[in-house]
Amino acid sequence: MKIFHSINAFNTTKKTILTLGTFDGVHIGHRKILEKLTQNTENGKYESLVLTFFPHPRMVLQGKSEIKLLNTLSEKIELLEKIGVENLVIHPFDAIFSKLTAQEFVQTVLVDQFKIHKIIIGHDHRFGRNRTANIDDLIIFGKQYGFEVEQISVQEIDDVSISSTKIRTALMEGNMALANEYLGYDYFLSGIIAKGKQLGRTLGFPTANLQIQENYKLIPKNGVYVVKSVINQKIVFGMMNIGYNPTVDGENLSIEVHYFDFAADLYNQEIKIYLLKYLRQEQKFSSVDLLKKQLEKDKNTALEFLKKQ
Repeated sequence: MKIFHSINAFNTTKKTILTLGTFDGVHIGHRKILEKLTQNTENGKYESLVLTFFPHPRMVLQGKSEIKLLNTLSEKIELLEKIGVENLVIHPFDAIFSKLTAQEFVQTVLVDQFKIHKIIIGHDHRFGRNRTANIDDLIIFGKQYGFEVEQISVQEIDDVSISSTKIRTALMEGNMALANEYLGYDYFLSGIIAKGKQLGRTLGFPTANLQIQENYKLIPKNGVYVVKSVINQKIVFGMMNIGYNPTVDGENLSIEVHYFDFAADLYNQEIKIYLLKYLRQEQKFSSVDLLKKQLEKDKNTALEFLKKQ
């Protein structure tokens, strides 16, 4: 997949089949649309192109920096590449871009830059300055400039909306089965392993401390999870705690994973942690010994769950 970090950076000798959107989560609802995109290229006659924006337009237009996304930008790129998208344009969304009129967007972006043959778009899509233009206007532009407009059905748009809402709700409730069903893959956190307080070692449960650089990434409900990672091309299972370590008066949110039957130096490595099942809420114990006993129970519960899978 070719990646372009602005609209002006994109270049191709072929005409394109285009869709655009945030595609946060790249979940099963999105996948129907993206597969439609990749299947429309007529065996290489046209190139598939996804236009997305970063930062999220709502962060810019509404100043909502607290928006939490299912994917970091690098995670989204990886997921789109797996689907088979040929070209991805990640345009820096800003106030200047938001002021393009519908006519300017169609002529300078879709026609001149993207050499568009067809756009696949939702019936409810609005574009141009103050979002004044709709799909009917786009169809008129298509006739004017010679490109096709294919509408995504109401059902498919609803699938995207329902999926996104259900995934977010499920993650905040710790319902990993539902979240992963709607995603079509196991939800994951990615980051760098950094040194923590190393309390886990004293309990017999050494942990890797995951540092996520992107503050916009949605972190699921606090608590203990069954997880897996792929390390050195091998699947490694474990359990992870998201929370504040109240038993030892922790003050900052931490994400700590203990891998089963695994010993290696992971410091400064980039790791993905896939969340399989929520086990329990984080709780404060009256002693470190009671915490250790609970961790042993958690491990046994996790191993029982993994046996059944």
